[in-house]
This record gives sequence, structure tokens and C-alpha cells, in this order.
Amino acid sequence: MHPSITAGALLALSYSLAQAAPALPGPNFPTFKSVAEVASRCDAGLKGAKQRVVALERRRVDAGWLAAFDDLTVYLEDHQAPNDFVLNVHPDKAVRDAAQACSLRWADFGSSLGQNEKLYRALQKAPQRDGIDAELVRLASGQFEDSGVALPGPKRERAKQILDKLTELDQQFNKNIRDAGVRVAFTEAELKGVPESVWAKAKRDEQGRIVLGVDYPSYVPVMRSAESGEARRRMWLAKTNEGGTANLDLLAQIVTLRGEYAKLFGFDNYVDFNLRRRMAKDGATAMRFLDSVTGAVNAREKDELQELRAAKAQHLGTPLEQATVERWDAGFYGERVKLQKFSVDQNAFRPYFPPQASLEFALHVIEKMMGVKYERIPNKLWHDEAQTYVVSDAATGKAIAQLYVDLYPRDGKYNHAAVWPLRGSAMRIGRTPAAALVVNFDRNGLTLDEVETLLHELGHAVHVNLSNTRYAATAGTTVMHDFVEAPSQMLEDWVYDKAVLKLMQDVCSTCKPVPDALVAQAQAAKHYGKGGQFGRQHLYASYDLSLHQMAKPEPLPLWARMEGATPLGHVPGTLFPAGFAHIAGGYGAGYYGYLWSLVVAMDLRTAFAADKLDPAVGKRYREQVLGQGAQKPAPALVKDFLGRDSNSQAFFEYLKK
Repeated sequence: MHPSITAGALLALSYSLAQAAPALPGPNFPTFKSVAEVASRCDAGLKGAKQRVVALERRRVDAGWLAAFDDLTVYLEDHQAPNDFVLNVHPDKAVRDAAQACSLRWADFGSSLGQNEKLYRALQKAPQRDGIDAELVRLASGQFEDSGVALPGPKRERAKQILDKLTELDQQFNKNIRDAGVRVAFTEAELKGVPESVWAKAKRDEQGRIVLGVDYPSYVPVMRSAESGEARRRMWLAKTNEGGTANLDLLAQIVTLRGEYAKLFGFDNYVDFNLRRRMAKDGATAMRFLDSVTGAVNAREKDELQELRAAKAQHLGTPLEQATVERWDAGFYGERVKLQKFSVDQNAFRPYFPPQASLEFALHVIEKMMGVKYERIPNKLWHDEAQTYVVSDAATGKAIAQLYVDLYPRDGKYNHAAVWPLRGSAMRIGRTPAAALVVNFDRNGLTLDEVETLLHELGHAVHVNLSNTRYAATAGTTVMHDFVEAPSQMLEDWVYDKAVLKLMQDVCSTCKPVPDALVAQAQAAKHYGKGGQFGRQHLYASYDLSLHQMAKPEPLPLWARMEGATPLGHVPGTLFPAGFAHIAGGYGAGYYGYLWSLVVAMDLRTAFAADKLDPAVGKRYREQVLGQGAQKPAPALVKDFLGRDSNSQAFFEYLKK
């Protein structure tokens, strides 16, 4: 497969590669060419890790102990992180499966390490020279304690069993989605309204029907543009039920085990256990926050639904009282309303945002804001289309990080958008960070929404790449979990700024500039649909918290009740929780963090109100927020940058617009 690259982007790339390519500042990503290589790396990595633990146990606790402790983190990043990442992207299923098996072995090692009393006691005694050392000790101590190191013997043993099982169940949950290979067949007539570029080259079944997957480049255009309600219904059902009933059982097991785990520590539920070290502190605070959000948008969500009903009635030529908006109608009629009210069609942006040029544009935005430079270099990775960039400091020319990018969908690949932190910074040893950005974009171009997604995910990568911490254990995105989305969400609004969008011509001279009128229409339209958008986010977050507070978790009945209470209701027979991978994994009892972080993100944006590309503000942001990682608690980072405590004023003003 070959990426769709515009002539301008191709010329720019050719020119770039013709220059002296900078060297990677850190080791390259491993090849993982075969199952045998996965197994060999796994055996050697675990053997080395165990040897290093023994050596650290025997080491004298002196002024260098914390650095030696962090050296273990460095080793684990270099040997475990590549394996845990490649199982999400490698094109060979056998390699993915081997990596998943290895990941379980690493999880077993990790749960034992978290209960290592010798290291925990040494950590408490380790000399601390300053606040950075003190914060490392505080965070690492919390991780040991959350792993059960201080529990009595039988409880500690059970805690390890639960942690290992949770890793296994989460991996299986994601594997069931990743390997599902869901396909939906359509006639050409059923795809009326969907851009031909979405389906023209798709495979056909024996009846000549077009066969599409539920990856985002297929799913989103069908849901937004297909005139046929039946076509949208089938696509929506296929995506909504993607995980299958097996994942409902896995999710129930996961949440049940988490509840048992919290009780080992004396907590009534997993929510309060999980949140006690976060900004929210406890479940009651998180739920009060969610209620304040839904209170601000509840009426708006109902008003928007009436607009969708009117749009459906007009479209189908039926009386308003007979029009019922179904789940699979919302996106389609939402787009029609935006087109009628604001003359905005998301597909109209695709010609202006070729995928490769869009990536170069997003990187250029960061260059302008934060004083860095991205240079693509030729490099063999897990797939021919995966790309490598060296990140350098613009002022000194010094290479400071590396970034890997995987742009396009394929079978067996992680099918959403995410960033994996592969290496954390550790300035005490000159260690540079590395991140991997994974998305699934349409080769024919991006909508403005997708450019927003790209900037969001790049925000995570930048958080990793521009980290400048003393220790790897406190680098980049190791921050409080209900803050980690803020640096990414902050950047989402940049796509609506005309000055920012004009940077596209710097990287793609042959790309047509987005007309100012189209940008103005998008700016006007971005506030439409907030009721449904925030209502849905509230549902996801409150469902997550409620599920993790149940004595006997029942994922589907709870979802049916809660979704059934929303204006659009619940569709019987649908299995949304079976695909809710966030809460099966690291966002379990923490999905509220997306909205919580957004409050902080909007407050951070106020510093860029006059000029989103202001290099002076960007430099401060890079140094005082991104560069600090978790060396300070998140509220202190925000206060350092804004010169005041964070507040929710900007967020609630935004909800009113």
C-alpha cells in the first residue's frame, strides 16, 4: 500500500530526504520480524529485568539510589514498551499474538515488582535532595502501595492474582475488537450520498455488493452521508456490537475484580480507591462535576433533538409528529442541520487536507508554537507506511526526541486514535523521549473534525517528546490521569483559527488554502450539537462511575437503563459496552477525566487568546507544563503557567455559546 501524497508534499518530502538526514537521538524501534524474535527479545528482556531487580535490592541506599531506581524504569521502557505497543500495530497476526503472550509475562513481572518490599523500604529511606526527588518518592510510593506492597500476606497474594488477571482480560477485550474483522455489505443505491472515494475501490461480495469495514474512514462517511436510513442502521449496529457478547462477559469480570481489589485496601468501591490520588480525589466529587455539566446542557440537548426531528420530517416528507430520530439518524441529520444553518459540510474540507500534508501541517503548528523542528527520516519500521521523525530544538539544532507515525487503517491494527509513550526523558543520563502516534485516516483527505483529532493526538506525542525531566519515572504523560488529556484538548481549538490554517501553505504549496468563508462557517457551526456531544460524554463518564460502584456489575442492563433515560433512548439488542475499550483498560473508573481535563484545557487556552502561535507563550508552556512531566502535581503546573489557580470559568462560558 502507498499513502496518498499530494505533489507538493511529495516534492517537499523528496527535498527533505535529499538533505543530510539527522540521526535518531535514541535507539530505533525494534524490527519484530518474526514470532521467534518476539520470543527471544521477551526472554532476554525479562531475564535482564530480574537481574536488575536483584542488583537494586542489594544496592546501598545512598544519594545515588533514586537514580539507580530510575535506571530500572529506563530498562523496562526499552524492553517492555516496544512489545506492548507492537501488539497493536503489527500486520502479522502471529507476531501480534506472540507479543500479547509476552505482554502477559511482563505484567506478571510488573505485579511482583510492585509488591517488592525491599525496594519499597529502600525508597522510603532514599536521600532526597530537592522537590523533584521528593515527588518521585511520593509517586513511586503510591504505585507500590496501590500494587499491594503493604497488604498482609494472603491479601497481597490475592492482589497480585487480580492484577495479572486484569491485564489478561483487558488484552483479550481489545484483541476481540482488533481481530473481529466486522464487515457490512451495501448496494450502490444504499450508499447514495456517501462520497464515491469511500467505496469505489472496496471489495465486493458474490452478489456484487460493496463490502465495507467499520474502521473510521468507512464508518464516519456512511453515518454522516448515507441517504438510506437502513444502510446507516446496519453500519451503526455493526460498529456498536463490534466487541460481541464475549466482551460483555469480560467487562463484567474486569469490573468485579476491580471491586474485589478495592476491598482488599478497605474501600467500599473501586471508584474511591482509584480517584484518591487524582485531582478529583473521590467519586462523589467526580459525580458532582458531571452533574454540573449535564445541568448546563440538558435543555440544549432536547432542543437539538427537536431540530433533528424537523430535519428528518422535511427530508422524508413526513409529518413532524411521525418523525422519530433513531441513534443512527443523529449524525446524518446533524450534518444536514449544520449545512442548512451554517452551510458547513465536513466532507468539503477533505480536498484541503491531504493526509500526509495534514500531518506535516500539524507538526508545523507545534514548530511555530514551541520552538522545535520535525524532520522525517527514512527508517524501516513495523509497516512500510509507518514514518519516523526526529524532533530537534530549533534554537540549538540538538535532536531531543523521536516520533513514529502510523496514519492509515488496515486489518488487525488498533482501530481508533492513540499515542503510546515508548521512552521517557531522563536528563540525568541524557535520555531522549520517543512516542508513537497511531490514527486511521481516509487516504482521500481529512475533514476538519479529523484534523482536530490529529492535533489532539499529536498533543499527547508532544507531551512525551518535549518532556525534560530528571527521571524517566516522572516523564511526559505520567501526570495525574484526570489531567493527561488537557494538553491534547487544548490544541483542538487551533483548527478553527485562520492564521493557524494558513500554515498549511508552508508545508504544501500546491494545496489550496481553506477559504476564509469556509473557516468562518465552521467557527459558527462548532457550537451546534454541544447538547448531544456533552450529553453523550456525561453518559459515558457517569456509566463508568456507576458500573464501578455496583456490588454485582451488570454492564449491559445498567447501560440499557442509563442510555434509555437519555433523549435518544436505547436500542434493544445493542451491545455498546462490549466495545467500550477505554473502561476495560486504563480509563476504568476514570473516564470522567475527559471532561475534567477539558475544563483545564480551556483554562490553558486563555493564555493563547491573543495569538495561538505566540512563540513566547509557547516557550513558557513547553517549559512550565510539558517539560515538567509529573515532577510537580498537575495543579501546580497549571498555576506556574497561568500565574493563578485554574478555574472552570472558560469551560462554562463555552458551554453557553
